[in-house]
Amino acid sequence: MKHKTENMKIFAGNSNPSLVKDIALELGCEVGKSEVTRFSDGEINVSIQESVRGSDCFIIQSTSKPVNENLVELLIMIDAIKRASASRITAVIPYFGYARQDRKARPRDPISAKLVSDLITAAGANRILTMELHTLQIQGFFNIPVDHIIAAPLFTSFIKETEGFNPEEFTVLAPDLGSISRARQFATRLSCPLALVDKRRPKANVSEVVNIIGDVRGKKVILVDDIIDTAGTICNAAEAIIEKGGAKEVFVYTTHGVLSGKAVERLKSSPIKKVVFMNTIPIPEEKIIDKFTILNVAPVISEAIKRIHLDTPVSTMILE
Repeated sequence: MKHKTENMKIFAGNSNPSLVKDIALELGCEVGKSEVTRFSDGEINVSIQESVRGSDCFIIQSTSKPVNENLVELLIMIDAIKRASASRITAVIPYFGYARQDRKARPRDPISAKLVSDLITAAGANRILTMELHTLQIQGFFNIPVDHIIAAPLFTSFIKETEGFNPEEFTVLAPDLGSISRARQFATRLSCPLALVDKRRPKANVSEVVNIIGDVRGKKVILVDDIIDTAGTICNAAEAIIEKGGAKEVFVYTTHGVLSGKAVERLKSSPIKKVVFMNTIPIPEEKIIDKFTILNVAPVISEAIKRIHLDTPVSTMILE
């Protein structure tokens, strides 16, 4: 009699092949045979080169830069595997692009995160596995199950092991109101006080620190966020908590390193001592500086994939 996991297959798009290899290694399986190429006019061509009939398939693809190409790759791979009679398709999206467009901030704005959710469902995905969504309400944009992994357990374990951790010396700080829930999870796990940066955003990708709510004087501050994009928010917050708040040191823990524009230059010249990412998005070698530490998220994602395949709870991972 075959073991149940022998019916599981994982496939990779082009967004993060090194992470997929690590996940396959953790699962003790091979990456499914597939090829994603381009026609001469730029159209995406997907070829699934092994049978998936009756299989429980997992397609691993971050919708990071180039966002639209990676998204369309994912959609076409889902469609190809659905038409090849897979029994179930889980879209594993370590970084969910368009997540910041989750509401109408101005009249006539699109809600692009909802549109992307509809596209993935329409393509034929049966469920979603993702990590550290920008806002939790995006789970409700899908009409299929969504398993959402948070980064706090992995990050806080790393902090306790590497920062010479003493909870009395540290304060966890949220760089904006949207990050307060995420920062509270860190503070609870670390038994540290919590602080908040009160900021305003006069225009897109520009932020100004108005006030610091909470005491950070003389403390080692752990700044927590889900994404570093242009790094303006994080760097402004770090400067403010040292210059205005009197913090001793600043460490940044963020799940997704988008690092667009002048982000690397800003982080390099900022007072931040260390920036810790996860490898949900591949960071090119030329962008990696001495301040960066990249944690491998493959063990966490592979554990979630196992649990989905075996129909056991994923939610309990948050408590472990």
